[in-house]
Amino acid sequence: MSLTARHFPDSQFSSIFRLLDDYNDHITARNTGLTARSFTPKFDVRETPEAYYLDGELPGLTQKDIDLQFSDPHTLVVKGRIQREHTVKEGEPPHTGHRYWVTERSIGEFNRSFNFPTPVDQNRVKASLKNGVLTVEIPKATAPTAKKITIE
Repeated sequence: MSLTARHFPDSQFSSIFRLLDDYNDHITARNTGLTARSFTPKFDVRETPEAYYLDGELPGLTQKDIDLQFSDPHTLVVKGRIQREHTVKEGEPPHTGHRYWVTERSIGEFNRSFNFPTPVDQNRVKASLKNGVLTVEIPKATAPTAKKITIE
């Protein structure tokens, strides 16, 4: 998760912070051995008194392309894969030998982990994917209540 976005969400310097985040993603990928066929999707993380919310940009994906699971009681992992598809018109030869001038679309595998500072209710998590935006609602666990036990 980006430190810059968390500490300066709507500042006049947000574009430079995004640039620094992109550079950090590049260095992290290089140092962890991830290939050029991997990327880090951008997420907004917000909190209310009742829940945490994740809103992630995943254009071109369907529900079957995304996997959500808890790796431990406080950590949600979002992973998946994006493949680029090229359409060929009928009667046209395949796209062999094409030379790209620019390739800016994110493709490959991704894996993001989100660690929550308070206990969450894993049984009530809701997720939806609409217009390329994955929205996940992670309700906070209710605090245990004191219960008096009667001795018989």
